[in-house]
Amino acid sequence: MKTQELREKDRAVLAAAVEHYLKSGLPVSSGSIHQKKIIPDSPATIRNILSRLEDKGFLTQPHSSSGRVPTDRGLRFYVNSLLAGVPLTFDQINLFSRDLSIKKGDLPGLLHQASRVLAEQSDSLGFVIQPRISKIHFHHIRFIKVAADKVMIILMTPFNLVLTEIVPTETTFDQTELDLASQFINSSFSGRTLSHARDCVLAELGKSTSKFERALTRLMNLLRASIQQDEQDDPIIVEGASKLIGKFETLDLNRLKSLFQNIEEKASLAKLLSEFIALDRVKVLIGSESNLPAIADCALVLSHYGDRTQVLGSLGIIGPKRIPYGKIIPLVDNVAQKLSQTISRTT
Repeated sequence: MKTQELREKDRAVLAAAVEHYLKSGLPVSSGSIHQKKIIPDSPATIRNILSRLEDKGFLTQPHSSSGRVPTDRGLRFYVNSLLAGVPLTFDQINLFSRDLSIKKGDLPGLLHQASRVLAEQSDSLGFVIQPRISKIHFHHIRFIKVAADKVMIILMTPFNLVLTEIVPTETTFDQTELDLASQFINSSFSGRTLSHARDCVLAELGKSTSKFERALTRLMNLLRASIQQDEQDDPIIVEGASKLIGKFETLDLNRLKSLFQNIEEKASLAKLLSEFIALDRVKVLIGSESNLPAIADCALVLSHYGDRTQVLGSLGIIGPKRIPYGKIIPLVDNVAQKLSQTISRTT
């Protein structure tokens, strides 16, 4: 039975049951719903509706003598109702204005602020997936030799945000050579990405005269090293992991340990979360919907951020399935949009 085929009374009772569970964590009874006067029917009629919702997979009864709690399907119905029926607004955006400020193009600092705001305001784990330096459209790039086997990349985005990264290289470069490489890439690929520059340089290998072939090969080695380093770096920022400890009373020790292991192995978690970057303003994944076994007892609310030229990454919260979705969905949406606005205004 599809959720669209639920009667209006069924929808009202299901929403009331979900809201009761989210607030209390306890099963809901027909009597408690009747007291709230959600519908004008008797407790017996409400009991029949609850039983019907259970048969359809929206509710479950932990014990034969207890009330009912929502299943993941029931929570999904409730969340979809929120996303479809409640416009996401900027009502809380002023709350974040002072929290999401940027200093001298410091994008990493801004992303840490966003993760912290998400954790503090949601009382759950807040995360931000940082953009890969090799995937960002750049306005200007500079290579600086910092050691015999290390080169610093300084990348400025079209909105004057600055990212830096130190890359180990097997090839030894002198600064004059690096300056020439910077000039070539800026003149040829400004507004594109390092990955695009690498592909173009690779395509030119073998086509140039021997004089330029060596220079292109060395430039290719530099670009390859920078992208390999970028792919190995830990791209996720998390705040508030300790907030999850007291929220899983029914989660056994082994599963809690597995949850925190995945949070600590942030590169693996980031790779999985990156797959959910989409055009949706906010995406909600409940329990098994995430296809992440270690966090099957959790809910994820996530969105994307970026500038006017591209999506840079995603952000959101991870918490128990009993999170207050009505608060968390606008929170994640507002932080994502405020972050994007701050990035795009940095000129």
